[in-house]
Amino acid sequence: MKKISIINLKGGVAKTMSAINIAHILATVHKKRVLIIDLDKQGNTTKLFDKHNKGKYSVADLITNRCSIDEVILKTDYENLDLIPANMDLIEANFKVMLDVSIPQQFRLKKHLDEIEEEYDYCIIDNPPDINASVINALVASDDVLIPIKVDKFAFDGMKELITQINNAKVSNPNLNIKGCFITLFNKNDVNIQGEEFLKASEEYKMFNTHIRRTVKADESTFANAPILEYSKRCAAAKDYKALVEEYLSKE
Repeated sequence: MKKISIINLKGGVAKTMSAINIAHILATVHKKRVLIIDLDKQGNTTKLFDKHNKGKYSVADLITNRCSIDEVILKTDYENLDLIPANMDLIEANFKVMLDVSIPQQFRLKKHLDEIEEEYDYCIIDNPPDINASVINALVASDDVLIPIKVDKFAFDGMKELITQINNAKVSNPNLNIKGCFITLFNKNDVNIQGEEFLKASEEYKMFNTHIRRTVKADESTFANAPILEYSKRCAAAKDYKALVEEYLSKE
């Protein structure tokens, strides 16, 4: 099972949208067995799949060892795609993990995922725009990191701190690999075109060739509780996410 963290310390960069659609495309287009983990206390990934507070357990129970991983996995409405949900219980759970020094804090998620290593081809982890106990667990458990970037100065400023945190996680997970960054919410204007050119010319960041174009259909899909390919498969963002997944698979 290849474990992929989708992460950016900046909010509003379409991180959750990217995690959902990458997972959905891997499962439905490429017929891979996929587990998506919601690690954001807001539970937006969970809400899109209409599973918020529908299960007995959430990822908060998993990282505090109150349940087994088999008990927390929920089936979605899509073939090959399962979910570990999140809710506001993550706030308390992160605090408890930090206080509990009886077992290694950063390996909890990895330990649980190791138990289902053969059951899935991919695990997509939707991380919050934060560095907390659950995010550290995600980075320690992951093989690859994908970083969605919106072209604005605030997003650029946060990249150095994110890279530092990822490198810190490599102490516990030397095989962690920044697979690449990709631009989201792309508009064909001077700011976005020049920003993309700057990032691709920079040696600091690995960049995917694919960018995700801004489209109102993406926002509409959240109200419809559907991945973009289910809601509007011909829209620009749907085509771009398909291309992004294909580009990622070509780099494996």
